[in-house]
Amino acid sequence: METIAETKIDLSRYHNALSRKHQLVRLLWSVVWGLFARPLPRSMGSSWKRLLLRLFGARIHPTAVVYSSAKVYYPANLVMERYACLASDVDCYNVAPIRIGANATVSQRAYLCTASHDITNPLNPLITAPIVIEDQAWVAAGAFVGMGVTVGQGAVVGARAAVFKEVEPWTVVGGNPAKEIKKRILK
Repeated sequence: METIAETKIDLSRYHNALSRKHQLVRLLWSVVWGLFARPLPRSMGSSWKRLLLRLFGARIHPTAVVYSSAKVYYPANLVMERYACLASDVDCYNVAPIRIGANATVSQRAYLCTASHDITNPLNPLITAPIVIEDQAWVAAGAFVGMGVTVGQGAVVGARAAVFKEVEPWTVVGGNPAKEIKKRILK
């Protein structure tokens, strides 16, 4: 009898659930963003970048800001409300939808990840769940927000935190895995 460590898995049977059309759109998107947005300095050309994102299906408020170095995997799965911001080098891996609420900020080098793999299935199929960053929330520098997470209104995810569960509104969380540090109180 084979042990789990000795079990051989035939990955030739793995099927990528994403369609060819989806893959072609992503390829075209990568080329367009790389040529027409990434060369711009930081937050310069915001209206131009919003236009490019909208052409690929994003729903972005006219006041939202996306920095040139931000990476958006699939614009059609992105919603940004008024004054929402994706800062420098944010990786928005939105295989499933991501919504960034009004006056919410995702700071530099944060990673928003809506996908993983089912490790209970030998073929490791892709699994996805949306992410919601509610109004007035802040995901600080270098933080990781995993699939299915809602960061509540006014909540703060501290720098380098790793969030795998819902963050209650008006709380500050930090660490890996993220734990509540305190309540956020505005003065």
